[in-house]
Amino acid sequence: MAKKTTKNGPARKPYTASDIKMLKAHSKARTPVSKLSKMMKRTEGSLRQKALSLGIGLGHQR
Repeated sequence: MAKKTTKNGPARKPYTASDIKMLKAHSKARTPVSKLSKMMKRTEGSLRQKALSLGIGLGHQR
């Protein structure tokens, strides 16, 4: 399946309030980032950057 692109590069999927709530819940549960990325259909880097901007830790071994 081809990735969606726009004229200026890849299309980005914005984070919804429920996405952020899920990210915080999995942060507390210490879910591995690889598992979380498959669940949320986002890259590990994207999840790590969002967690950093929210000021929360991510991953099972912080």
